[in-house]
Amino acid sequence: MRLTSLHFRLPPPVMWAQRSSIIFLTINLEDVKDPEIKFSKDSVYFKGTGGVEKKNYEVTIPLYKEIDPEQSKSFNKGRCIEIILTKANTDGPYWPTLTSDKKKHHWLKCDFNKWYDEDESGDEGVGGMGSGDFEEMMRKMGGLGDAGDKPNFDDMEGDDGPDSDDEPIPDLE
Repeated sequence: MRLTSLHFRLPPPVMWAQRSSIIFLTINLEDVKDPEIKFSKDSVYFKGTGGVEKKNYEVTIPLYKEIDPEQSKSFNKGRCIEIILTKANTDGPYWPTLTSDKKKHHWLKCDFNKWYDEDESGDEGVGGMGSGDFEEMMRKMGGLGDAGDKPNFDDMEGDDGPDSDDEPIPDLE
């Protein structure tokens, strides 16, 4: 009897986040050449060779609910592979989990940098901060003034005269 060697394929490290109508997947493998990625209505398949040690990776992710395979896309960024899955029911509630099986997968983690909670309101722009920029938002809230603006503490209410803070600091002996 002749034994043949089996090539066991490891699941790649995957991170996920979601919005109301899409799921973000990031496959954290560098330098994957010609990855094989397939979308079906209830799963995502990935196969590729990459990472520092150029290992073979393969995984089929059974999805919690259906997606639209025609509207889902993948992008090989060199340092990782980003996948955007379009949910079949874009008006439905957020998924409580990515996978349909009830297992805890060691290779699957939440991507909190892209996460946006279902109960948060407002625009779902970049980083969940809306479409405006951070400095403009802070100006509107009064947190940043223009370059020449400096706070005037002399005009503050409740100033009853000199405080103990206004006395000179004694020399150290």
